[in-house]
Amino acid sequence: MSARTNSQTSRRPGASRDARPARGVGDHLRAWRQHRRLSQLDFALEAEISQRHLSFMESGRAKPSREMVLHLAERLEVPLRERNALLLAAGYAPVYPERALDDPALALAREAVDLVIRGHEPYPALAVDRHWTLVAANKAIAPLLTGVADKSLLEPPVNVLRLGLHPDGLAPHTVNLPEWREHLIERLRQQIAASGDQTLAALLEELSSYPVPKTRAKPRADLGGIVVPFELQTPQGLLSFFSTTTVFGTPVDITLSELALECFYPANAETAEILKRTPL
Repeated sequence: MSARTNSQTSRRPGASRDARPARGVGDHLRAWRQHRRLSQLDFALEAEISQRHLSFMESGRAKPSREMVLHLAERLEVPLRERNALLLAAGYAPVYPERALDDPALALAREAVDLVIRGHEPYPALAVDRHWTLVAANKAIAPLLTGVADKSLLEPPVNVLRLGLHPDGLAPHTVNLPEWREHLIERLRQQIAASGDQTLAALLEELSSYPVPKTRAKPRADLGGIVVPFELQTPQGLLSFFSTTTVFGTPVDITLSELALECFYPANAETAEILKRTPL
């Protein structure tokens, strides 16, 4: 997943409507521009409009057209959910639908998700939403979770990051917990910087409060230091994975735009052999 990083994670340019005081579209545009660390001049050049026009829109002296709102949102890489909020603030109807994943209109997309994660067996694969809530998983995930001490972590809705880093979750069984934790925390920070999502910010605060491993492990030689492995001690033996993330390329539905598929691959021959022998 690509994300424009930003160290200012405390600002939420696009909070949900029920948590945000009423304000004009200009305030929203200014907040997103500042969140992206762009000056008015830089953003005006990028959006191919005059700085004066941008200034008038941000101050409320000029009302942007529906097309201009969408154009500026595209240039600012505003998430689809928050583009709807921009349109509402400007007095226009939202254009991006948000359907449940089991909606008939998303049947083909759900079929594609199931095809990918089922086809990945005997290797683990799962799908998560924007808040890292588990949406779907294949049968290869279950054997990895037998060591979870707090079974409430496995009760829906399951947060994958909480499950992975909680001291009563997978953390005690993660052999390279220091580097894996650092990888997940940094990934979450980048996601917050890109989206400005306060639910994710609260999740980051929670995860950061978990006990920090005292030792820092080095990347394993079998991956050459090019990716961060996930090394998990299981009853079947030590499993080592690397992962890939897949997202829908051109979504116009909010649910699909926020869906990510995480597929884990064996990082060595021993892991591949153990997984092939493990009954699903």
